[in-house]
Amino acid sequence: MIIDTHCHLDSKVYDFDLEQILSEARNLGLKGFIIPGADINDLPKAAKIAHEKSDIFFAVGVHPYDKENFNIETLREFAKDKKCVAIGECGLDYYRLPKDEEEKLREKADQKRVFLAQLDLAVELKKPVILHIREANEDSFNILKEYAPKLEAGAVLHCYNASPLLLELCKFGNFYFGIGGVLTFKNAKNLVEILPKIPFDRVLIETDAPYLTPEPNRGKRNEPAFTTFVAKKIAEILNLEFEAVCKTTSDNAKRLFKCFA
Repeated sequence: MIIDTHCHLDSKVYDFDLEQILSEARNLGLKGFIIPGADINDLPKAAKIAHEKSDIFFAVGVHPYDKENFNIETLREFAKDKKCVAIGECGLDYYRLPKDEEEKLREKADQKRVFLAQLDLAVELKKPVILHIREANEDSFNILKEYAPKLEAGAVLHCYNASPLLLELCKFGNFYFGIGGVLTFKNAKNLVEILPKIPFDRVLIETDAPYLTPEPNRGKRNEPAFTTFVAKKIAEILNLEFEAVCKTTSDNAKRLFKCFA
């Protein structure tokens, strides 16, 4: 079995063939799906999909790029839903910072404010956190190191970016590492090299569908079924059986998110 711990099934690109996408994934052995929160306006749709399918759960969160719509009370209300298993995705993303220094500082401060509010919500509700970190390793590390003792339910570094600094978070708390299609890319040397250093009981499989499609389908829309390519690549790098990778990563997902019994 495989659990796709990060797939945007509420994306408009699946509006016309979601049933087919899910059927194809299940036929390949997928047993669970988690829809992360990104845009707060999509939460009703994510919740509806999760309630219609027993093997789908969702998270509530606001992506750094969607922080203008942030509303903590809306997140708190949706987080009470029995099918909500996490807070996020939330974090810091400095990839598109303004060039003007004052604007850059203001953008970073706004991102941190929204991020910290969501971490506080996770602590309050005792839910795990789905983290989004892009070109913000040091700031993210410093924040998460401080929060680690309070994040008793754990956290996952979605689309782990191969940062040795972020891997150090294992020493401070219950952190997991989401591995997706990037691992199969030809330029994924850093991730390939650091994968064996990640405790295997902290590895999760994800797609980030419809984004970051793995080889050999790169360039096409990503789908949960393509987790099989990620699992095979992990097995190849770690010299493990494909079935062992599927079972361990699924057990890890169950332990973190407390679902898919």
